[in-house]
Amino acid sequence: MNDKDPAVTPSLSEGNGLSERAWAYEDFTADDDRPADFATGLVSLEFIKAAIRRSARFWCAMAVVGFVIGLGVYVAAPPPYQASTTLVLNDIVPGAQPGTAILDDQAVAQSRMVAALAVHKLGLRQSVGSFLAAYTATVVSPSLLRITVNATSSNDAVSRANAVARAYLQFRTDQLETQQQLLLTSLDQDINRAEQSVQSIRKQISQLQAQPASPRQQTRLISLHAALNQATTDLTALKQNTASTRATTQANTATQIKKSGVLDPAAPVPHPRLKPLFFHGAFGLIAGLALGLGIVIVRALVSDRLRRRDDVAYALGAPVMLSVGTVRLNRWLPGRHGLAAARGRDIRRIVAHLRTVVSTSSRRATLAVVPLDNPRVAALSLTSLAVSCAHEGKQVVLADLVSGAPAARLVGAGKPGIRPVRVDGDHLVVAVPGRNNVVPVGPLQQISPLAQPAKASETLAAAHASAELLLTLATLDPSVGGENLATWADDAVVVVTAGRSSWTKIHAVGEMVRLAGMRLVSAVLVGADKTDESLGMTHTPEADRDAEVAEEGLPSGGGISRSQSTGVQGPGRGVSHNP
Repeated sequence: MNDKDPAVTPSLSEGNGLSERAWAYEDFTADDDRPADFATGLVSLEFIKAAIRRSARFWCAMAVVGFVIGLGVYVAAPPPYQASTTLVLNDIVPGAQPGTAILDDQAVAQSRMVAALAVHKLGLRQSVGSFLAAYTATVVSPSLLRITVNATSSNDAVSRANAVARAYLQFRTDQLETQQQLLLTSLDQDINRAEQSVQSIRKQISQLQAQPASPRQQTRLISLHAALNQATTDLTALKQNTASTRATTQANTATQIKKSGVLDPAAPVPHPRLKPLFFHGAFGLIAGLALGLGIVIVRALVSDRLRRRDDVAYALGAPVMLSVGTVRLNRWLPGRHGLAAARGRDIRRIVAHLRTVVSTSSRRATLAVVPLDNPRVAALSLTSLAVSCAHEGKQVVLADLVSGAPAARLVGAGKPGIRPVRVDGDHLVVAVPGRNNVVPVGPLQQISPLAQPAKASETLAAAHASAELLLTLATLDPSVGGENLATWADDAVVVVTAGRSSWTKIHAVGEMVRLAGMRLVSAVLVGADKTDESLGMTHTPEADRDAEVAEEGLPSGGGISRSQSTGVQGPGRGVSHNP
């Protein structure tokens, strides 16, 4: 406690610690037959659909993000402008199959030699490889070749297409002329070799005639004259053939060059704008949607957080007597912060449920609300109940044992101590333990048999003695235990947020409440799915034994049967035990 604050009274407890807990609980009626682990049921299509509905905002946001990214990709890398030109090529290749020459032309048009020549003509500093990757040559027919070029603008695409076409035609012309020259040179060489052969034979005849006559000489001369005649005949035929081949080759080359050229000058290809934009946006939207749904489904499959009423009731060992939708509290929006947020429909339903739970059998009623994972909703509901009861003229003590005192802060009494406060003209007492008081002891004499009794402060005892209602907000920690909670209330209500706590955590809180010797009245499920059709009922071993005894027609041992222990409430509600 802060003794320097005049508004703060002595500590809530003269002793902070309770005795060490003995973990033998034969005296407690816990659900010993309940398994240590629990599976929330088989995965079904309804389970997946519920997970998708719950996370609609997430996967819708992912779809929007994917859509924006798709548009961003389109803006950052828009589709290039294109221009195409068509070349007509008169290929005369003797002995070649029709349609094969145009394939060679296609390969040549897409060669580095042609690309380098086009880059040189355009005067670009672009690499030959990147320029070559920006255009394609497509075979249209055995004599038509279309060249399509990509560029950043329409004019640039047209100029580049023309440059590639000119470069290819020039390269092809040079290639044809070179082939013609090589062929003619080869023919001339053949004629020279034939003429040299004739001259060599004649020289041999002249030398042989200068020698003295002899039979051998005559025989040799006859042979040389026959060879000369044959060589002369071959030379004449070769010259005639060469002349014919020369004329044919020159004519073919001239024809190929003359009749080959640009059939259709380069022209820009229609550049679609809306279609690529729609494609990128649709692709990004579908990709984002698929990713979002995948994350939602995988997260639902691997999560051990409980959402169904039956699962929560089974883990806690108490019925879910009330389930409400998602409660959103905001510190900045009007009507969403402070006690003004209690006007919401779901908070009013929680307050009404807590009011019905408060025991009226004793002069001083007590109730403890244990928030499992969202203390703000529980604090608002309990504080609203306290203010409502104070408005009815009751003497109310509101004890806030939660770190940060969220309930006490709602009425402006968040500092440690016991002090009266006024809310809209109504009086109530607020108790907040000191920061070092880890296990605050309340004013009730009842306490768990597992702990030694400790006295509460005289101020707290006096406030409780004059009060008609003691409302306590407390959280339970397995490392500390919850035996001191029995000194604050006889009954407890646990507030669980769907999808926030695992089976183990919920089960541990229920066991700690029972070990404290308190009666766990019910649970309130916040954020329940609208599609959850489970009842949220549970049953204890005592109720099972009483039900078996009732079925056998034997006298019951004091419990109530299962049919008597549960009753179905309206939509959105669980199953409650009849009082």
